[in-house]
Amino acid sequence: MRTRYNKDANDIVNSFDRYINSKEKLKEKLKDNKTKKIILEIGMGKGDFITQMALQTQEYIYIGVELSIQVLAIAIKKLKLYEKENNVRLDNLYFMSFDAINLSEIFDGVEVEKLYLNFSDPWPKKRHAKRRLTNERFLKEYKKVLKKDGIIEFKTDNRLLFEYSLVSMQNFGMTFLEVYLDLHKTDVYNIETEYENKFSKNGPIYKLVAKI
Repeated sequence: MRTRYNKDANDIVNSFDRYINSKEKLKEKLKDNKTKKIILEIGMGKGDFITQMALQTQEYIYIGVELSIQVLAIAIKKLKLYEKENNVRLDNLYFMSFDAINLSEIFDGVEVEKLYLNFSDPWPKKRHAKRRLTNERFLKEYKKVLKKDGIIEFKTDNRLLFEYSLVSMQNFGMTFLEVYLDLHKTDVYNIETEYENKFSKNGPIYKLVAKI
């Protein structure tokens, strides 16, 4: 979905006190972290999912990554409004913006407990397969930052991307812990993304949980 251009997006993002804009700032924010597990969402969109996660499990540190500054600005405005209306502050939630192919460079020395991929761009054309976030070159990046036995959770409404991801992860040597062909017809606990809430009526939601 196309996002309306906001000329103030950069200012909104850079003035947000929980926006991390470099590897150095990430390490600074995490330097005193001794016990909190680090949870990462790649392609967080407008932030609904990771905000709810951070609300429910405040003993973890959540970091949402969104490449688009325009979309990230919307996520920040939504979070600030939510915090104001509910008189809360999520000090365990941070936002970043970078290309996921550079993940291991940015997170060098940081161990991630779990990584979420929710409704990633399917890049349906075969020549664009290397851009899919479950392509081998991205899986290599995830492996570098995930702890031993680290978990990847992946959701999509695109059947072809789901099938591609199953094959890609299997070929990469990952172990599947859970696979759902119609998540919303199960009783599995599920926090919905904004996209999921809007479009799940059009067809099944596929989900897998896999271990490196």
